[in-house]
Amino acid sequence: MNQKHYIALEWAKANMAIARMTGMSDKVHVMDVPPDLDGLKVYLGKLSGTKVLTFEETTTSQWLYTELKSHVDKIVVCDPYRNKLLSEGAKNDIADAKKLVILLRGGFLKEVYHSGEEFLKLRRIVSGYEDLVKSGVRLKNQKSSFLQAQGQCVDDNNRDEDLAFVLDGVNKGINNYGAEKERYETLFKQLNKRYPAIRNQSSIDGIGHINSVKIISRVVNAERFAEKGDYLLYCGLLKYDKISGKKSYGKRKPRYCRQLNGVYKTAALVVIGHDNYFNDYYEFLINKRKFPEYQARHAVARKIATISYGVMKSGKKFNSIRRNKKFKTVL
Repeated sequence: MNQKHYIALEWAKANMAIARMTGMSDKVHVMDVPPDLDGLKVYLGKLSGTKVLTFEETTTSQWLYTELKSHVDKIVVCDPYRNKLLSEGAKNDIADAKKLVILLRGGFLKEVYHSGEEFLKLRRIVSGYEDLVKSGVRLKNQKSSFLQAQGQCVDDNNRDEDLAFVLDGVNKGINNYGAEKERYETLFKQLNKRYPAIRNQSSIDGIGHINSVKIISRVVNAERFAEKGDYLLYCGLLKYDKISGKKSYGKRKPRYCRQLNGVYKTAALVVIGHDNYFNDYYEFLINKRKFPEYQARHAVARKIATISYGVMKSGKKFNSIRRNKKFKTVL
């Protein structure tokens, strides 16, 4: 008989708690031992049958996923925000592991998508770039606030020695930021040439070579979304309906990826007012459908995200040449 094992792991620097159940029994086997990755692999290797392992999304989850994926049949990296059962009763690693394995066997865990090393490298690059931009913006705002506090324009020379000393350091940081930003942008252009999926995203008006890397590094595989509505929810561009007793109680925001939400909303701002497919759609909504400006802008963001999703699934570039013919029939 092929026994099915459900295993939950709570990993920490000081210890690792392991809880295991089988498909034939409600008994939970638990142990709390010092963290030992090699020992964990040996433990998993001794279990005969199908093995499903789960642990929560943390800073170590990608490392554990990479190290353990070849030792089990399936890994479910779960969303800790959805595990409400863990907040009940005693709070310790053994108790959490026991509750986690029960949720796993019952099929109540919300899985967080993880991928291989290649796309992890892209995410690291994007993360480094976003941290760099945040630090650069902070330095520029710091310089502006210093000068405005003295009643001076940003470009004026400052004669206060103390403030000049501080601004000298800030200016050096800004100069270093500019050089480092150029280094990242050069890398993004190289990635566009190396990966067809990234290059295809760049063919969409408003996306650009930087945001195309952000999209592919985050999504990895569009097949994980059953349809475009699921993808738009993931991007925060749609809301859930709240209906009870056939009565609507408004809408509810989903938990969404803020990175992708920002990419598509920024792309909408870029394309509006220029000669492209999406501006044609924007003008149609404003002039023919009489949409308010903000609703038309959000609709454009959804349109860009929908086409981005389609480009990922088809593996083909976006072709906007057909836009005039399409909108002539619509208008």
